[in-house]
Amino acid sequence: MTLRSDVAELLDAAGILDVDVDEAVADEHVRSSAYRRIVSAAASSRSRERDRATLATILRDPVEVISKSAVVELVDRVAMEVDGREVFRQWTAELLPELDRFKAEGNREFVRCRMHDWLFYLSVKEGHMPTSAELAKATRWMQRTLAEGATPSAVLALLAESGSSRKIRNIARNRAGSRKLRSQ
Repeated sequence: MTLRSDVAELLDAAGILDVDVDEAVADEHVRSSAYRRIVSAAASSRSRERDRATLATILRDPVEVISKSAVVELVDRVAMEVDGREVFRQWTAELLPELDRFKAEGNREFVRCRMHDWLFYLSVKEGHMPTSAELAKATRWMQRTLAEGATPSAVLALLAESGSSRKIRNIARNRAGSRKLRSQ
């Protein structure tokens, strides 16, 4: 497989017809933009059957930072689309072997960590009340996502007390306080 055939195959499978394949191959910015559109189409699909093949193809890109960005975006978008933690857990388990295609261990670890964060998020969304120890294992990014999002009051209280940064604790405290005012 060549980069040209990979990009052409991904665009075709996503039904994206307005991207010049030769330009995408020659220009990393065009290719990165095309990958974002491909990932968006994949994540919005009801079927998760092609995701592993899409991921494997993107991971063949010679510029690892481009493929990493696309993979992270796919993980983020699918996490927001799936029906619950268990479905996401199964989906990530299928994709984990593909992460070995990354040359840099840091990239593999970053994506694994992002998957873990989303599993944590989905468990909270399903009603799990995390402990301080579980919260400490979530990245600052995920703690902030929880603090800024539609998070139960008890989780906001935990974030206000145990968030990993002052900013996260303040966001959670302010959101928890505004909820109390609204309920009075």
